[in-house]
Amino acid sequence: MINSPLAEYHVSQGATLAEYHGAIVPARFTNPAAENRAVRTACGLFDFSFRSKFRMKGRDHAKLLQRLVSNDVKKLTPGQGTYATLLNAQGHIVVDLRLYCAEDCFLVDTEADLREKAVQNFRRYIIADQVEIEPFELFALAFQGPRARGLLEKTLHIDLPAMQELDHFASNYAGFPIRVVRASSTGEEGYEVWVNAAGMEAVWGAACGQAPTYDMLPCGWEALEILRIEVGIPRYGAELGEDVIPLEAGLLNALSFNKGCYIGQEIVERARSRGHVNWNLTGLIVNAGQPLQPGEKAVVEGREVAEVTSSCVSPTLGKTIALAYVRREFTESGAKLTFASGVTAEVAALPFISPTAKQAV
Repeated sequence: MINSPLAEYHVSQGATLAEYHGAIVPARFTNPAAENRAVRTACGLFDFSFRSKFRMKGRDHAKLLQRLVSNDVKKLTPGQGTYATLLNAQGHIVVDLRLYCAEDCFLVDTEADLREKAVQNFRRYIIADQVEIEPFELFALAFQGPRARGLLEKTLHIDLPAMQELDHFASNYAGFPIRVVRASSTGEEGYEVWVNAAGMEAVWGAACGQAPTYDMLPCGWEALEILRIEVGIPRYGAELGEDVIPLEAGLLNALSFNKGCYIGQEIVERARSRGHVNWNLTGLIVNAGQPLQPGEKAVVEGREVAEVTSSCVSPTLGKTIALAYVRREFTESGAKLTFASGVTAEVAALPFISPTAKQAV
């Protein structure tokens, strides 16, 4: 379990801490609804210590990645990144990753509770390759919202260049080496600042000093969960796992269909050529004041046709919503489902809220 380097500081500022993806980080500072509104209308600042990183380098590092992951890393130049999955031979998702091309290495970013799993799986395939895998001990602070760019520029005293999703560059703040990444985790324009433990408080404090000007609120993972559900972003452990293939989760942005072979590619290609998968990650508008429970199922004529993965009350919509895997025969918008608890729901297209920022491509 990882503790955020800012854990004690957050508590002194009134935050409630809790475990999220293998790390102890803020669950909330005020309340999730207020934090949600800040991100949708202005800016939210998150402690992303639940994201963990490592570095892959050596003569064959890019070749190894190209052979293993589901997206095309060979086309990337330093300063660019991509989203990808590492699959097993059955095409199921072992881990999902953000991969960042640097001058002489790739920086790999995933959830803290998935890092060791990712490292072990990559090492399994290093045979005659010259590849080294080593920790990259930086933590991330995330600026998310329509005013994120202005707040970040003011915080770091820099003018950001034009950046596409997952573009990144190295810089310096108050003597601390940092890396700035454009990455949305909420559907809104988003950026991350990667910095070592000693520099986290300096960046966090400087950003909070600008908060009144940018209507920024510090935010916790409870708000982050609502934000990602509203725009249909799947997360590992809920929507993604070793029983899911990327096409079921709609992860077209994690796949290359012309890069050649990689582990699980045959299964993914077979599903694509068939034109459909049997289960699809879908939205639900829930006719209840409380979220559905993950794992709750809908049954039609004795057959399971839907299973809930995540659910919340959306402050933006004023409705209860859910993400669920639904049999393809029932995925048409407006289809009605009844769950074991007796609660009914209506199928809705994702995202529930049109994102203003492009997701990882």
